[in-house]
Amino acid sequence: MNSEEVLEELLNVELQINEVQAEINVLLERQDNLYQRKSELQSLLELCKETEDSVSQGTGTSTNSENWSGSFKWDSEADDIKLNIFGISSYRANQREIVNAVMSGRDVLVIMAAGGGKSLCYQLPALLYDGIALVVSPLLSLIQDQVMGLAALGISASMLTSATSKEDEKFIYKNLEKGEGSMKILYVTPEKISKSKRFMSKLEKCYHAGRLSLIAIDEAHCCSQWGHDFRPDYKNLGILKTQFPNAPVIALTATATQRVQNDLVEMLRIPKYVKFVSTVNRPNLFYMVREKSSVSKVVIDQIAEFIQESYPNNESGIIYCFSRKECEQVAKELRVRGISADHYHADMDSVAREKVHMRWSNSRLQVIVGTVAFGMGINKPDVRFVIHHSLSKSMETYYQESGRAGRDGLPSECLLYYRPGDVPRQSSMVFYENSGLENLYGIVQYCQSRRQCRRSVFFRHFAEPLKDCNGMCDLCAVASEVKEVDVCSHARVIISMLQDVQKSNQKMTMLQLVDKLKAKHNDLERRISAYSLCY
Repeated sequence: MNSEEVLEELLNVELQINEVQAEINVLLERQDNLYQRKSELQSLLELCKETEDSVSQGTGTSTNSENWSGSFKWDSEADDIKLNIFGISSYRANQREIVNAVMSGRDVLVIMAAGGGKSLCYQLPALLYDGIALVVSPLLSLIQDQVMGLAALGISASMLTSATSKEDEKFIYKNLEKGEGSMKILYVTPEKISKSKRFMSKLEKCYHAGRLSLIAIDEAHCCSQWGHDFRPDYKNLGILKTQFPNAPVIALTATATQRVQNDLVEMLRIPKYVKFVSTVNRPNLFYMVREKSSVSKVVIDQIAEFIQESYPNNESGIIYCFSRKECEQVAKELRVRGISADHYHADMDSVAREKVHMRWSNSRLQVIVGTVAFGMGINKPDVRFVIHHSLSKSMETYYQESGRAGRDGLPSECLLYYRPGDVPRQSSMVFYENSGLENLYGIVQYCQSRRQCRRSVFFRHFAEPLKDCNGMCDLCAVASEVKEVDVCSHARVIISMLQDVQKSNQKMTMLQLVDKLKAKHNDLERRISAYSLCY
């Protein structure tokens, strides 16, 4: 064979390889769709089995086993308080049933979407019951927000935290021990339960006097090591049911997979609980992901432009950042660009934090730039946008944080800026958490997807049947053609390099891997070029 015949045969083989590769791509896409459908069906099967088991065994973990929407003796008083104190004319999904279960003395687990009205589920029973309701909450900002909101409604609520003055602490303890005062709701952090013997002693006296009406565990997913915001002191909250067995416990969260639910129920020692699950769907939220520049100034320019063009009338928003330093820098840069913004993080003085929080809550500040320390459970209904300057660590975290938007039911936007360079930074933070990397890769897949509806990712993650997005995400709103690129050869080279590194027992950073890959690619191009010159 001469060179021309060899070249012709080579081209023919390459064409056949391309045809086979195209067939493989079709099969791989079909396989991916089947795997997704399999995952959906398995999740639905788990839910069906759980419901069937709970009804047949009488464990009370299903709302179907008892009728909580019927008539109860407290209905008239509940309606009066709901309307005349809270200013609410009608219940949202599951709220009435949850109130009835708590008032019936049952332990209750509530899985309800952010903005679904979880607070009313324990605040209303607290006012219906005689005595004091104990609320355990993970963040000072959340507690301050709740107490501030209740005070505005004329409800006597107090908080016992590291920021509580000696005078207020004395008043609270006297109220617990002797029933002096009108306090109806007391907020504490989990650390107060696990570390303050004095507090537990006063609470015990309150219980034995018949004045501890109920115990609410807010953000209950923090109990579980499988949860995205695990707090070690939450592990000790099971002591509450042991010490105060007749006080009903209501555990509430917006985000809990089945594994997390099983874990927290065991930790809180409430085996005969009633469970209420609301949809994770927030139809008024528009989800979108944008490519994040590696140049910090460009990112800030884009965020400022988005806010100024979309929300020129000073509508409220939140920006989440990876670190405290980033919070301060982003807030400063936004102010330079004419946007009313300030930062909020755990390193700030508590007085300074509260001032920022108050200014934002009263709409004197348009944007609050915070870490995850800000926002959990914040009761500001008119947040029109939530922007993630950095990648969240899991789908649960992102759902929780983005869910601060649009609690009044009006259209709101959730924008996440993503670049692959943010992944190693987050992975170093979650590496030692249970399923930390697995959870991180879930949100990475959400960001990188070009075909799958953003909203459908939430449904699949939380094992809920798919619902129509109605064009409320960037992928569904605008039809775009996706160009496929075959990177198999690059992947093989990377795997080979990693295997060599592993064999030699070396360590390599992501940047070093990229540099080595570039060097290998350049070397290959030089060889090909030299080979071509020879012929």
